[in-house]
Amino acid sequence: MKTRGFTLVEVLVALVIVAAGASAVLSSLNSAAISTVYLRDKTFAEWIANNRIVETRLTTSAPQNGKSEGELDYAGRRWQWRQQVAAGELPGLRRIDVSVRPAGEAAAGPEDWTLTISGVLGRDIAPPGTGLDWEPAAPGPGGAGSGSVNAGGANGTGVDTGSGGAASPGGSARPGVTGGPRR
Repeated sequence: MKTRGFTLVEVLVALVIVAAGASAVLSSLNSAAISTVYLRDKTFAEWIANNRIVETRLTTSAPQNGKSEGELDYAGRRWQWRQQVAAGELPGLRRIDVSVRPAGEAAAGPEDWTLTISGVLGRDIAPPGTGLDWEPAAPGPGGAGSGSVNAGGANGTGVDTGSGGAASPGGSARPGVTGGPRR
């Protein structure tokens, strides 16, 4: 009985096919790892930028227009941020642009930031403690009780039920929610 195995050419062709498949799988895994690192950096940069905007809004004195820069440690890495405060398009508003990147990437280019987000800082709508007038100036197109939300509401719940003060059956008694039947 004669046993026959694979020829050298058949083995080499099979190895080329396996190598091509393994190369495609490794390339895909490498791409996924790079994407994961990029998304992680982008997420951390967003958190840092949002924190800078919140810190600017919470200061007791109004920030001055202009640029400021700094570095901080976050998530085990060093990050660089740049903040630009400028007058907004409306009176009393200021635009805050914050750009963030890992601190070691400054050599990539002066304007090459991982993320830039914008926020707005404004004066109070009304002086503290005076409250706001939430009552509508005039009834809506549906007349009085058209289902609009106001601060006091006809029944004192913060909800205009549209029924002259009597809550609708099954309606909501939560402030800011228009009454009506639940479904």
